[in-house]
Amino acid sequence: MPTLVTGGAGYIGSHACQRLLRDGHQVIALDNLFRGHRAPMDLLSHAYPRQFSFVHADVGDTEAVTAAINEHEIDTVMHFGALAYVGESVEDPLWYYRNNIAMGIGLLDACDQAHDGRGISRFIFSSSCATYGDPPEGMIPVPENCPQSPTSPYGYTKLHFEHILKDYATKRQREDNPIALTMLRYFNVAGSDRTGMLGEDHTPETHLIPVGIDAATGKRDSMSIFGTDYPTPDGTCIRDYVHVEDLVDAHARAMERVQIGEVQAFNVGIGKGYSVREILDSIKRVSGVDFAVHETDRRAGDAIALYNDPTKIKATLGWDAQITDIDEIVTTAYTWLKGHPNGYAT
Repeated sequence: MPTLVTGGAGYIGSHACQRLLRDGHQVIALDNLFRGHRAPMDLLSHAYPRQFSFVHADVGDTEAVTAAINEHEIDTVMHFGALAYVGESVEDPLWYYRNNIAMGIGLLDACDQAHDGRGISRFIFSSSCATYGDPPEGMIPVPENCPQSPTSPYGYTKLHFEHILKDYATKRQREDNPIALTMLRYFNVAGSDRTGMLGEDHTPETHLIPVGIDAATGKRDSMSIFGTDYPTPDGTCIRDYVHVEDLVDAHARAMERVQIGEVQAFNVGIGKGYSVREILDSIKRVSGVDFAVHETDRRAGDAIALYNDPTKIKATLGWDAQITDIDEIVTTAYTWLKGHPNGYAT
């Protein structure tokens, strides 16, 4: 099935491209390379020369996206392309709204105009557990019907785009030209491709596991915990960490199993929460290094505890996380980052 992957040069997008290619699909990755990397695109192009191609363009460039969809007869769009730092969204919310919503509307225009107005058949959106904010008492683990009340502009951009997508799906239904729409609300994504081809390389790097690994490998002198006074067992935030390969498996299943005319939302997480301190302890175990950790103030926009109730995605898509041990998740990240101390520039 010809599939367009926006943000395909990014961390999750590149892993999604790899999975789709392994499954035999034709894949077109689209990325402006602002925070994505050309290297994984070249690696995938070399490994799958007849199945893979790369388009260097903005996700909101309606003309370029429409041309790509028409040229490659694309049926499915997986939309990963977005800015994704909570703290950065607090500092510059307009940038986040412009990029994650306005540019996303440009993408939807292309999806609607393509194929002489018939449009694409399937759209899978990279949403976020950040749409839930701080879940009310009694709703952790978090089900899909939890009230969505974000605590950051990043979370709001994901929630608002979900609303836009639902309205778009309603419009397509009304025109008797329905679409299969899936919104996947990720919890924290971690780890690397276990073959060693792909990994996590962000600039700036703010994700807890790679930051801790940088401290363990000497790339950083130390690292910080943002907030130690949360109402949790050890005072630090709690999150659900899903391995990136399990995450892209959820996308593959959504593409196969969500039917035309359906609108579905699923949480994607292992169903268990780990605190910041527990993650750092895991990194120390895996690396064998007791690196320096400083305690500092809370970071704006961070929720107290977020971990998933996987009941719906298990029942509907048959999805279940295959890697749930935190040391195993950390090991895949550690192996790639240790072998690539300068990321893809290594």
